Parts: sequence; C-alpha cells; structure tokens
Amino acid sequence: MVKLSALQLNSKASVETNLQTIAKLLEKLTQETVSEHFVVLPECCLFFGAGDKAQLQLAQNTQVQPAQKMSELQIALGILAKKYSVTLIAGTIPILSDDNEKFTNSSCAFSSNGELIARYDKIHLFDVNVEDNEKNYCESRFTQAGKSPRIVKTPFANIGLTVCFDVRFPSLYQKLTKLGADIITVPSAFTRVTGKAHWQTLLQARAIENQVYIIAAGQEGVHENGRETWGHSMIISPWGEILACLETGEGIISSEYISEEIKKIRASMPLKHATKN
Repeated sequence: MVKLSALQLNSKASVETNLQTIAKLLEKLTQETVSEHFVVLPECCLFFGAGDKAQLQLAQNTQVQPAQKMSELQIALGILAKKYSVTLIAGTIPILSDDNEKFTNSSCAFSSNGELIARYDKIHLFDVNVEDNEKNYCESRFTQAGKSPRIVKTPFANIGLTVCFDVRFPSLYQKLTKLGADIITVPSAFTRVTGKAHWQTLLQARAIENQVYIIAAGQEGVHENGRETWGHSMIISPWGEILACLETGEGIISSEYISEEIKKIRASMPLKHATKN
C-alpha cells in the first residue's frame, strides 16, 4: 500500500520546538508498514509567527554550507525523513537568496534515505489586503519569488510541488500535470478569512481539473504574533472527493494512494490543457 499523509501544525517561532512536534507526529504516523509513505508538512513548518524579517534572519543564520550543499534546516528535515523512512515534502523553509538580501520560500522534498531530491521556490507571493487582524501582507518585501515549476519523480508517483497562494493560479497546476504529476502538494498557511471563503473550493477545483491527488497541509490556529490560520488540511481524490480532513488542532490525516484511479478517471474523461510548458 502507498500512503498519503499531511501533518497539520501550529508552528512556533522556535525551530527546535517545531522539529520535536514533527518528530512526535511522524513517530505516531509510521507505526504501520507500507510500501511507500508520502508525508507533507505545512508552509513555514519550522518557523512561524514572527514575521518575514525574522524568516530572513533565520535564513541568514542557517545558510547553505558549501561542504554540505544543504542548509541547517534542510539537514534537520532530511534526518527526520530518514529516521521515519518517509518521502517528506517538507512544507517550506526560508533559504537565503544569492544576493543575501532576501530568502526563497522553498518546499524541499527528501527521499526516505534523507536525500534532498527536489526544491521548489514559491512563485506566487502573497501581496494582498485581507480583512483580518494583520490587514495586509507583503511577502515580496523579504521574499524572492521562484521562477520554475518542479516535479519529484519517484517509483510510485510523480509529485508536483506548489505552495499556498499558488493554488489561486490554475496555469501552474496545468503545467505540473503536463509534466506528469500524479499528486500535487499544497503546504499552506492560509489566513482564517481567506481560508473560510476559498480554501476547499480552490483545492477541489485544482484536483478535478487536473485529475490528480491533492495533499494540502495547513498551519492552524492563533500564532505567537496573533496571526490566525485556517487549518482544514485535506487529501482530495482526482475526482474531487475529500478523502480526509482535519479542521482544527495539530494532528495527522492519511489516505491510500491508488494510481489506477487516476488512469480510470483520465481515460473516461480526457482533458487537454492548452497551456504550454
């Protein structure tokens, strides 16, 4: 059996605290033996609730070391993937840009032996006004946007990587599907206001129109800086069915991955996207 899982977190402004929480949930999750286990963490899984400037400072303090080719945060996540023998889509972490003035909000994929096998830098940055206690968000102030879609190829499935606000841009999902995605991951920190209005609708639409599994892992609750996130982590089938959902609180959702379902749906209802790669 191939298993899909998402961890829902209320991440703190402490890397060590968040690593301990993730480890406890992974230990609980991996009691069952499966052929392959894909696990997705939320956006900002290792550091949240202290603002984008603090994310930049974290990226500066944990930057990639030439001899190791990974940052301290990536190394820590790779250790978890190897310890619990899972393919880990590690939400996002800040990685210092080449000019050292901004960071990329990067989703990093690790194999079950702890190897970094892909990195996707969030393309669509959250520069918006929202009727919540934050009022406005401007990710581009400290974050450098990514440029290219990314696919993770494994023996069991091809995984497309996206992050949070990306879900509002269907062309990215169509590109990932044309590149061969069977599963698309959506680590997120949706605001409570936008999540209540649009989260489920957007996720189901992306699953239906691309005929892929969606694994959406969210931040949830009130965070240390007062920011409120929506939670409602979901796994959605290629037909748009909600296979698992955790509305509130930290925890785990899981579902079986059935590749034949994708083939069946795509054969019975062929969809051709006009978007070029």
